Amino acid sequence: MDDKKILRKEILNKRAAQSPEEITAKSAKILELLKVFQPYQQAQTVMVYLDFRGEVKTLEIIRDLWAYGKKVVIPVTVLSEKKLLPVYFRDFGDLVEGTYGILEPKEEARTIAEPEVIDLVLVPGVAFDLKGNRLGYGAGFYDRFLPNLRPAVKKVALAFELQIVPKIPTGPHDIPMDYIITEERIINCRLY
Repeated sequence: MDDKKILRKEILNKRAAQSPEEITAKSAKILELLKVFQPYQQAQTVMVYLDFRGEVKTLEIIRDLWAYGKKVVIPVTVLSEKKLLPVYFRDFGDLVEGTYGILEPKEEARTIAEPEVIDLVLVPGVAFDLKGNRLGYGAGFYDRFLPNLRPAVKKVALAFELQIVPKIPTGPHDIPMDYIITEERIINCRLY
C-alpha cells in the first residue's frame, strides 16, 4: 500500500508542475487522437469525468460529443454509499461544486443513466502502466463502478505521458483499462 501512496504523490506532483497552457495544449492533442479512435466515433453514449486539479481537460471533449449528437453521462460521487452515480449531462449551466470540489449537475438537473446504456467510459486516474493497470485517488469509486458496465464497453484512460509508469501495484479489485490515450499515442493495453 505504501508503494501506491509514494507513486501517487510523485505523479500528482509531476502533474501539478505543468502550466495551465501545457495542460490545455496536451488536452487538445488528446482530443485530436480521441476523434480518430474508432470506439469513440462509434459510441452513442459516453461517460466522461469533469476534469479536476490538473487532469486531462474534458470540456472540449464534451462539446465534441454534443456536436455529434451523442449523449454524455458524467459520474456523480455519492460519498455516503461510496459509489459513482452515472448521470446524463446536458448543460454547463447545471453544474455546481460537489464532492471533493468536483463539478457535478445540481440535484434537479439529474437524470440517472442505466449502466447498460453506456458505450464507452473515459476514466481519470493518477498513473497507469502499459497493461492498463490504473492507480486512482485511493477511494475505489471507479473500481466499484466499472464492473456494472456491459463487458463490451471500452474503458479508456485519459492521461498525460508523464502519468505512464513501468508498473502499477495491483490488487484483486483493480479494473484494468482497455486503452490509454495520451498527448502522444493511443495505447492498446491488450498488446502488453
